[in-house]
Amino acid sequence: MLPAAYQLPAAAVLMAGGLLACFFGYRLFKVVLGIFGFIIGALAASSVFGATDTTPMVIAALVGGIAGATVLLAAYFVGVALVGAGIGALVVNLVWTQIEGDPHPAVVILFSVAGAVVATWLQRYVIILGTAFGGAWTLLVGGLAVMGDSGPLKAAAQGDVWVAYPLNPAPGQWWLPWAWVGLGALGTLIQMRWTGGDRGRVVKANKKKGLPKE
Repeated sequence: MLPAAYQLPAAAVLMAGGLLACFFGYRLFKVVLGIFGFIIGALAASSVFGATDTTPMVIAALVGGIAGATVLLAAYFVGVALVGAGIGALVVNLVWTQIEGDPHPAVVILFSVAGAVVATWLQRYVIILGTAFGGAWTLLVGGLAVMGDSGPLKAAAQGDVWVAYPLNPAPGQWWLPWAWVGLGALGTLIQMRWTGGDRGRVVKANKKKGLPKE
């Protein structure tokens, strides 16, 4: 993870990226893919170095972030399937945490494949759900850190998984999953009705062609 001095700016980036994904994910899907690819790549690459290796860690985060963004943008045409696979994995983990333990890897793979297949049939809805809930969690974690809550910063510095796993919140923060669900639902509603609606694109296309709005 990033050194402490860089965690607050990183949290601000997470918050901005989460806000964009949560409420404009469908309309700006390429941008969202690039942002999340950068975040994932930066986190993965920076984790190779220790907390005291500040310069190599920052360089690795930048290189890894660029690589991650490039990979997801290059995979734009399969991006919908990736979002569906992520939703499938999230659903199976949500169900299993209410029963006991962690799901078997084969079950996770099965649900991920099923999610990818369904996503190709229901592209618009899958993108909206995936970006709304993914952006909502990113926004919450980044927002907590920006507002001075040391929990996300400490968790990130120690490699605690709760910052990337909404179904396993930190002790004393039981309300986070509920806030995540509420914010994700709000983002879904806003995208379905306004920012991610098909009607908005039709109106814009008609305007360019000089046709009536309706």
